[in-house]
Amino acid sequence: MTDTPARLLKLLSLLQTPREWPGGELAERLDVSPRTIRRDVDRLRELGYPVEASRGSLGGYRLVAGAAMPPLVLDDEEAVAIAVGLRAGAGHAIEGVDEASVRALAKLEQVLPSRLRHRVSALQNATVPLVRGDGATIDPRTLTTLASGATGRERLRFAYRSGDGTETRRQVEPYRLVSTGRRWYLVAYDLLREDWRTFRVDRVSEPFATGVRFTPRPLPVAGGGGGGRGGAEDAARYFARSMAGRQPELRLDVRFGAPAESVAARLPPTLGVPEPDGEGGCRLRSSVTDSLEWVALRLALVECEFTVLGPPQLVAHLESLGARLTRAASPGAGPRKRGGASRPGPETS
Repeated sequence: MTDTPARLLKLLSLLQTPREWPGGELAERLDVSPRTIRRDVDRLRELGYPVEASRGSLGGYRLVAGAAMPPLVLDDEEAVAIAVGLRAGAGHAIEGVDEASVRALAKLEQVLPSRLRHRVSALQNATVPLVRGDGATIDPRTLTTLASGATGRERLRFAYRSGDGTETRRQVEPYRLVSTGRRWYLVAYDLLREDWRTFRVDRVSEPFATGVRFTPRPLPVAGGGGGGRGGAEDAARYFARSMAGRQPELRLDVRFGAPAESVAARLPPTLGVPEPDGEGGCRLRSSVTDSLEWVALRLALVECEFTVLGPPQLVAHLESLGARLTRAASPGAGPRKRGGASRPGPETS
């Protein structure tokens, strides 16, 4: 291989495999001399890749972790595997898969050759993921389009379905994506309404970039007015305030008959952190803006005895739910008058 740049990329791809490569084997793979391999290794080190060499008959070269992450070189199979994995995670608002994962997917798909993009789409379309059922499913292409628009400061158009089913067309200046662990939301400036809006991404369809660039506006997060410094922290604060304004808080007070560590491992972080009660159990006191139905479901999934001390509407909902489940397990028992009240989850623009 006489093309030096191509040879360096091939050498880097080999070294990124987690093993030690003898110089002779690398020379054979690249059809060059061991001396050329030594020179190429020196070039990679100058570019910031920490290549470590060991001496002796069993010695060789390997890439080690450095202080900074140089650019990665991926072969076709590796690129497809990473893209499929990111798409699978991004399509469901899974806890721990946040905006950084979507940005990575957007960057990767931007540089994938068309032949690999087709393979990624074909593989994903032929795969049925088994995921938790308490989050909305989203087309990853929607997420990557929104993320690319926010990163590249490019106006977007899309169709949007509101909570009451009304269909509208929106043109926005995307600011940030926010993941709650169950859903994705887009914080953006709505040009037609001349105001900031929060959009549920599972209600967005047909998004496309207009090609029009924009200068980001200050997000109104500082004391209720403008002047936000910008960034993920401001977007999270704006989103939290926006959700709190749409739905009253639930002030949870729940006692669990299991250790705090065990309960915390099965509760979503958004519900708060339980504290030991000194009697082998624990108690959860927190304020949330989720729906009664979802909170009740998540409490039941902890799989231990628990007592809800408040709020009253959650107690009433659990009584109604418990009665309904009891009837479901008792064939022949007819339906009774439904008790308790429930309220819908947070609606957005």
